[in-house]
Amino acid sequence: MTKLEYPGGFALNLGLMDQLDRSIISALQHNARESTTKIAAKLGVARTTVHERIQRMEERGVIAGYSVVLTAPEDAPRVQVVVLLEVQQKETTRIIKRLEAYPEVKLCLSINGEFDLLLSAEAPRIEDLDILVDELAKIPGVLRTNTSVVFGRRIDRI
Repeated sequence: MTKLEYPGGFALNLGLMDQLDRSIISALQHNARESTTKIAAKLGVARTTVHERIQRMEERGVIAGYSVVLTAPEDAPRVQVVVLLEVQQKETTRIIKRLEAYPEVKLCLSINGEFDLLLSAEAPRIEDLDILVDELAKIPGVLRTNTSVVFGRRIDRI
């Protein structure tokens, strides 16, 4: 049985999931509001089976919650950048707290290698992101940045 360990002792037993569980999760990721009846019909199983599987996955922590994904108006162009930050290790927690204050920052990942943090940021104009990157570089403890403009999304499962 495969077990995925998380900080703080949390473990997710992936071996308890079968193809039906994965199919249910896929359907929920596509539309979390879709009824269990519709999901069951698509998968060719009973509605009660889907309901019980979802409930079991929620209880085991496989499904941690549901969220709303907002669409931007089509006339509101968005520019996205990926920013790599090298930071002083002892300042990482404080820097991340500072990053939370920037609404343009949509994602912050801790990574290994030459840089320590990977940010995804969005704004209506590239000029807004230019200002953001300049501000990020001025945060005490940020040693350097490296920024790339995103031209397009090729796979987007979020």
